[in-house]
Amino acid sequence: MQISPLYNTPINWANKTPFFLHYLLINKPNRKLFQSRRRRPYFNTSRSNISRSGVFFEGMPTDSIYKTSGGYGGGDENGSLRNFKLNESTFLASLMPKKEIGADRFIEAHPQYDGRGTIIAIFDSGVDPAASGLQVTSDGKPKVLDVIDCTGSGDIDTSKVVKADANGCIQGASGASLVVNSSWKNPSGEWHVGYKFLFELLTGTLTSRLKKERKKKWDEKNQEEIAKAVKHLDEFNQKHSNPEDADLKRVREDLQNRIDLLRKQADIYDDKGPIIDAVVWHDGELWRAALDTQSLEDDSDCGKLANFVPLTNYRIERKYGVFSKLDACTFVLNVYSDGNILCIVTDSSPHGTHVAGIATAFHPKESLLNGVAPGAQLISCKIGATRLGSMETGTGLTRAVIAAVEHKCDLINMSYGEPTLLPDYGRFVDLVNEVVNKHRIIFVSSAGNSGPALSTVGAPGGTSSSIIGVGAYVSPAMAAGAHCVVEPPAEGLEYTWSSRGPTSDGDLGVSISAPGGAVAPVPTWTLQKRMLMNGTSMASPSACGGIALLISAMKAEGIPVSPYSVRKALENTSVPVGESPADKLSTGQGLMQVDRAHEYARQSRNIPCVWYEIKVNQSGKTTPTSRGIYLRDASACKQPTEWTVQVEPKFHEGASNLEELVCFEECIELHSTEKTVVRAPEYLLLTNNGRSFNIVVDPTKLSDGLHYYEVYGVDCRAPWRGPIFRIPVTITKPMKVKNQPPVVSFSGMSFVPGHIERRYIEVPLGATWVEATMRTSGFDTTRRFFVDTVQICPLQRPLKWESVVTFSSPTAKSFAFPVVGGQTMELAVAQFWSSGIGSHETTIVDFEIVFHGIAINKEEIILDGSEAPVRIDAESLLSSEKLAPAAILNKIRVPYRPVDAKLSTLTESRDKLPSGKQTLALTLTYKFKLEDGAAVKPQVPLLNNRIYDTKFESQFYMISDTNKRVYAMGDVYPNAAKLPKGEYNLQLYLRHDNVQYLEKMKQLVLFIERNLDGKEVIHLNFFSEPDGPVMGNGAFKSSVLVPGKKEAIYLGPPVKDKLPKNAPQGSILLGSISYGKLSFAGEEGRSPQKNPVSYQITYVVPPNKVDEDKGKSSSTNLKTVSERLEEEVRDAKIRVISSLKQDTDEERSEWKKLSASLKSEYPNYTPLLAKILEGLLSQSNVEDKIRHHEEQFTCACILQVIDAANEVIDSIDQDEVAKFFLHKSDPEDEEAEKMKKQMETTRDQLAEALYQKGLALMEIESLKGETAETEGTKDLFEDNFKELQKWVDTKSSKYGILLVLRERRRGRLGAALKALNEMIQDNGDPPKKKLYELKLSLLDEIGWDHLTTHEKEWMHVRFPPSLPLF
Repeated sequence: MQISPLYNTPINWANKTPFFLHYLLINKPNRKLFQSRRRRPYFNTSRSNISRSGVFFEGMPTDSIYKTSGGYGGGDENGSLRNFKLNESTFLASLMPKKEIGADRFIEAHPQYDGRGTIIAIFDSGVDPAASGLQVTSDGKPKVLDVIDCTGSGDIDTSKVVKADANGCIQGASGASLVVNSSWKNPSGEWHVGYKFLFELLTGTLTSRLKKERKKKWDEKNQEEIAKAVKHLDEFNQKHSNPEDADLKRVREDLQNRIDLLRKQADIYDDKGPIIDAVVWHDGELWRAALDTQSLEDDSDCGKLANFVPLTNYRIERKYGVFSKLDACTFVLNVYSDGNILCIVTDSSPHGTHVAGIATAFHPKESLLNGVAPGAQLISCKIGATRLGSMETGTGLTRAVIAAVEHKCDLINMSYGEPTLLPDYGRFVDLVNEVVNKHRIIFVSSAGNSGPALSTVGAPGGTSSSIIGVGAYVSPAMAAGAHCVVEPPAEGLEYTWSSRGPTSDGDLGVSISAPGGAVAPVPTWTLQKRMLMNGTSMASPSACGGIALLISAMKAEGIPVSPYSVRKALENTSVPVGESPADKLSTGQGLMQVDRAHEYARQSRNIPCVWYEIKVNQSGKTTPTSRGIYLRDASACKQPTEWTVQVEPKFHEGASNLEELVCFEECIELHSTEKTVVRAPEYLLLTNNGRSFNIVVDPTKLSDGLHYYEVYGVDCRAPWRGPIFRIPVTITKPMKVKNQPPVVSFSGMSFVPGHIERRYIEVPLGATWVEATMRTSGFDTTRRFFVDTVQICPLQRPLKWESVVTFSSPTAKSFAFPVVGGQTMELAVAQFWSSGIGSHETTIVDFEIVFHGIAINKEEIILDGSEAPVRIDAESLLSSEKLAPAAILNKIRVPYRPVDAKLSTLTESRDKLPSGKQTLALTLTYKFKLEDGAAVKPQVPLLNNRIYDTKFESQFYMISDTNKRVYAMGDVYPNAAKLPKGEYNLQLYLRHDNVQYLEKMKQLVLFIERNLDGKEVIHLNFFSEPDGPVMGNGAFKSSVLVPGKKEAIYLGPPVKDKLPKNAPQGSILLGSISYGKLSFAGEEGRSPQKNPVSYQITYVVPPNKVDEDKGKSSSTNLKTVSERLEEEVRDAKIRVISSLKQDTDEERSEWKKLSASLKSEYPNYTPLLAKILEGLLSQSNVEDKIRHHEEQFTCACILQVIDAANEVIDSIDQDEVAKFFLHKSDPEDEEAEKMKKQMETTRDQLAEALYQKGLALMEIESLKGETAETEGTKDLFEDNFKELQKWVDTKSSKYGILLVLRERRRGRLGAALKALNEMIQDNGDPPKKKLYELKLSLLDEIGWDHLTTHEKEWMHVRFPPSLPLF
């Protein structure tokens, strides 16, 4: 292929045949669209590990062929390698490729146009300002202008304000005593405090490294304590070899308990990480912040708050800090909301720093490793939330756009994305359109890594008209240098995994291509300077850096900069990659060339900045409107079709009506790349108001396979401009399956490393799954293949199945996957670029596809809760199939409505949209309860699973217990979280600038979903008769379906007593149902998910059955009316005293008067005395908070409790109660059962009185510092405890504290800790803070400092003062 030097002499586009007119029919397969739940950055760091479990994949060459521009060490101008040899300089240059896009030539010719004067916003996982090459620009300016966490994952609530004491000490939010530096200016004297767990700020990789280091040190300390404990036990055993005394035995047991506790602690150790205390203040000019990181350091003198160098918002002073030498993690601080929010900004993965390095890194001593635009500056907009594992959030995206506009950025690079339901649609796309069209920011984004199958471009990069979507290219030098392959490809090509167009609405998808791999800077916490990553994530910043060079030149030369003109310059000067027109679907217009784009921009400086919006409709139809023509299915290829194309010139907002819009008029010459297939008018007069014209597409004479054409317009007065707009026409004409049974075979397909074969097949109507066999031959070393299929259905993400297959020797492998009948299926088979390199053996592949299908009259089955079965009509349209239905219900969804809804306006500048509107937030609170521990997943059907293709801005949820401990958080892609039994709050946070949208969401239904336990899973039964579920006959197992004949079966509802417990009315049981069976499968199972295709089944839980005992008459009451009335009055008075508040002195006085009156009226009535004791306990708690410093007053209160407890004890005839429980009562005797309940209540009241008396006696001992003995002979506590032991298990969670205190009182701290741990473990309720405080005091008393520190960290996890900020 010959490449003309662009714009040394202008190209006459009207007369010459441009590269995109040379068409070859391509019929090579592609790689599959990734159907991931989550979206991720488009990159990969591994060269050898092939992963299909995420959006990013490693791979290399595709079927595209192109001679790269700028050869290394020989070859023609465009990089064709024949005798390829790297030297040191070309090797280093290959690590940060620039020659491929002409960047090195451009900077060599124009040293001052190296990105100077341009600012790039990096929308990513965050940029480390301390990373190599990211400190200054080539002209000495600061490289990183601002570092922002747009996700809120680093936000700390610092609304709590404290003042320092005379010694300059303040109490931090964690409870630690902090000393502020006396030199810090703080005119108000107010210090805002908050805290954060370090691990909440760090990546998973760094956290794992730190946990290993911390665990190592912790283990050393724990082993020291174990050694001490063993020594003490040995010493005791030597002194008491065979102790008979009970006390000595208990001492020995206590020593052994200590050893056991330490060893067990090592097994259950769970490190939540150290706590960082944060302090914020205003120094009279700026908000400043400091951190106390002592908990991170081994040296107690390091990390003190007073030694911290205060930081202000990064954009002001551009300073950063490092937490500690161990983590080596850089952070910056930003203060918001008048000091009430401090954001600690860290990166959520190395990805963002790597991206920034490719675009802008500057190494004064290593120029070959410079980024593409070393003179450019950048701002880091972190959109990947650390708390979500670096996934982007709607809030993060919106705030990033706001920041880019605020900083007047020239460019945005975003190397994130995911598959989309609707192209060029959604809230974020609307914001992007605004920043591009109004604020003239050029938006560059990765196309995705889900190739090589067609229609795999991701949102937003590959699907949005305002964004320049970039594909990933690899040159031979990159392969040999950066990837270290044994034998690089002979010519440059698109990476195998780079996503392909067109979009589902016919747009090209990929705009241009750029190098998709580099060895670039990474954060300091990785403990290395650079790292290899490859993906379209790397191609995008490479292109962005190249565009920064172009903008730098245009600004210096006074050329107007517009996203419209810059994009046109890039696309019309790119060098095509590959020899086929269809390669445009892989590479866009080709490999960008900075120098040629610069020449184009110079010639176009006086051309109006216009974007040509293309809207295409099939003639006679108003919907759908598309951006190109995409004929994919067989029905669209059977006859010619006419299409109406509307071309509308779009000027930037603010363009002059008189000077630009009125004057705009262009004479357009229309061209078709293949007039026998696509016919268009010859000319078009285009004005500001736009113009429409018709084109006719005739695919009837085309062969099966992929065909790509374009209709493009050329300015008659300036044909050198090239195409000023293009209408892509993509046709995938599928082959028809004619065999019966339906079998398709592709024989003798030849593969070399990186080669791809594509086939397009019209899936027969009635087909629901495929059984395929792949046979390989003719090779020596191991071969690995991608095997992918893609189908496109309306308003769905592309349906993709994928597999990685490894062949160590010639053999055959089988697959099965679902398909949709009547839709075109693309089969893509690709040999990995690295598979078979150096072998020179061609791999021969034979691929056979057999279509199977069982058609049913209803795909989604809903059982309405009644006893009626659901009729299902099944038939086979293709060939005989075995009908072997299976259905299970294995999930439950319980619906909830919010108990509270709060709407607020977010007043911070970071939430003020570029349009000037302020963002609003709606916080919905839901409450739910789990009777047993379970993994739950919140589901909001309206909002889930869409982040780009939705008009809602963002959502976020947190699940917390009654102690405010957060167990789970998530966004549009909820994850299951394991929760213990208990009560929970779920807060759902929604954002938008339209209050009407949020008002409609105030009663939003949310489902809590959990998987049913194994025993709860319901296997449903099938019947051949409608009365089968009730009569119990006519069970259906299997049969053979014959084509043309339907068979009816009935699906019975679940048996009511098999329904899971805690399934309230209105809940939904979910599961799956399947009908077919694989021909190569073994024994049929009862799990539909294991079958080739399954469908969702739903069961609505009906109302519970009426309680059979309800309404039964009770036994005859023998008491008179007068007696019953007296009892009712008495019980009513007791209820009144129980309900009285005791918050004030007046209320407490009233309570005392009433209790005294009732005691005199009902002397020795145990229920009354028990309530009075309960009231005194409540009263003492209130007074303790008010007068806790008055010891004398406290003692008086405790003595009142003891007296009240004694009154309860004395009122009970303990002998009578004891005698009653010696005999078993008859459960059939209602009177006996009633008496049993009364006696159980009396026993419980006695136990509670003894328990509270014991606690009070211990409290008096602690206050007086002596045991509660009288005349030195009687131990009141011990006597009381022994009484309690007669009635209850003192090891239980209800009374265990008294046992713990008893063991502690006797000096047996090991036994006390053991009892306390068992009590905590057995307690099914949410953790009680007092238990853990007691545990801390015991650990402190023993002297196990390492365990004390560990428990203190966990106290902040279990009992945080408030919920985290959204």
